[in-house]
Amino acid sequence: MTLRLTENGGAADAALDAETAAALHRSGLVEVSPVGPSRWSVRPIPMMVGAVSAGGSEVVVEPKTGVARLLFLLGYAANPGFRSEDVEGAADLDPLTAAAEALSRQAARALQQGVLQGYVTREEALMVIRGRLRIADQWSRRPLLPIPVEVTHDDYSTDIAENRILRAALRQAAAIPRLRLETRSRLLHLDARLGGVASLVPGAPIPLWGETRLNRRYAATLRLAELVLRHGSVEASPGRTSIAAFVANMPAVFEDFVTTALVEALRGRPGRTATQYPAYLDEGRRVPVRPDLLHLIGDRPVLVADAKYKTDARSDDVQQMLSYCTIFALKRGWLLYARGSASLAPRRIRNSDVTITPVALDLMASPTDLLAQLAALAHRMWNER
Repeated sequence: MTLRLTENGGAADAALDAETAAALHRSGLVEVSPVGPSRWSVRPIPMMVGAVSAGGSEVVVEPKTGVARLLFLLGYAANPGFRSEDVEGAADLDPLTAAAEALSRQAARALQQGVLQGYVTREEALMVIRGRLRIADQWSRRPLLPIPVEVTHDDYSTDIAENRILRAALRQAAAIPRLRLETRSRLLHLDARLGGVASLVPGAPIPLWGETRLNRRYAATLRLAELVLRHGSVEASPGRTSIAAFVANMPAVFEDFVTTALVEALRGRPGRTATQYPAYLDEGRRVPVRPDLLHLIGDRPVLVADAKYKTDARSDDVQQMLSYCTIFALKRGWLLYARGSASLAPRRIRNSDVTITPVALDLMASPTDLLAQLAALAHRMWNER
């Protein structure tokens, strides 16, 4: 059974067993409640999108932006090097299978030139001296024995952070139910090519990596692999219904994308751009505030903005931005919305010199046009500060 719902849409009834219903409910994507014998109401959790598969049943909550655009927003927010072509072919799939399909193609291209290798620093006890002797460890562990010897050495190996990230994502993607046979076979084949690479411990932090000349052919694949690991999950505990899920919180996706794109667009101008800047509304420092974006020159704030995954400019948003303008001594604040029908004229605040300017972004525009919108907005914000 496949149940398709829409972001912030209504509920639908489905025939489920109690264990599958509970598994779907704990995915964090939908709320599942009984409505009759073996009948359950499945309702999207507000602002959550994605897909979950459990007990032979699949629920898809389709984002209003479309799946390919969702994956682009997620990827660019994590790394501005992410491009729309990194998720090509994902438009007609649900987020769960789309991420797996895109990863399988990207990883195949990345490994065409072979598995990436690099130097890994290891600390081992060996029968011969290799690298640097760790004298303190040698004396503390075996003070009267000449061997084995505690050493630190660099090993040229495939067991590096990039390959660990990639292998973990390939395995997680291959465990997704209802993949095309070709896709699953490709994922398993690519996993086998990384046979000398250690597996990541489930729940452990994703290893850090940085793009260099040596690993550049891996870069697009690693950005996609991190998406799979951060937003996807596979649970297959004995005695419980197995679950595979890809879940995203749209307000967080929108906020992260907009702030990342504005930071990039403001790069090169004097000062620095901070996200989630910590400040206090009151002199007693009891009321903390964190504007989504604040640009400072030296220690002086010069522009402030907040991203709202809404279609209407609301009074509480204006009041929040007014508080930011007050504590940072700014005459203009910016509220950035998903495209809507509300009036987006600037609001001049009575008995003050503060103006709050709402701006609507068109998330349905192509990735290139969307980034151009934000670049133009950054230029406007800078000139009107």
